[in-house]
Amino acid sequence: MTRKPSSSKKKEKKPADIAAKRGNSFFEDVFDVVSQIPRGRVTSYGAIAKYLGTGLSARMVGWAMNASHSSEKTIPAQRVVNRNGMLSGKSHFGSPTHMEELLKKDGVEVKNDTVVDFEKKFWDPAVELNF
Repeated sequence: MTRKPSSSKKKEKKPADIAAKRGNSFFEDVFDVVSQIPRGRVTSYGAIAKYLGTGLSARMVGWAMNASHSSEKTIPAQRVVNRNGMLSGKSHFGSPTHMEELLKKDGVEVKNDTVVDFEKKFWDPAVELNF
């Protein structure tokens, strides 16, 4: 029996590959959670991942937020920031200031690309959505 040489490099999975494999349900689950974040509040990629039972998948939540811009539904992706309240996804909005502008319209103050009073503005789906 002849074996093919194995590659030492693992093929990196792309967000579209992951979404297709799951029937896009993970992205839809993320969109559902994000759609429930009230105006004036924010959450983190990790909090969403933890709520969905995939605590180590914060990066996939980020991929979903990036994909949300092409969704037929309106997803308030600006309300999802990193664990420190920083606008880490701002480069995926039309302009470098668009995410901050949307947050300000929501009533969220931003200074130096970080949500002011992040702890007070933080919306935890594990607390808010589990009755």
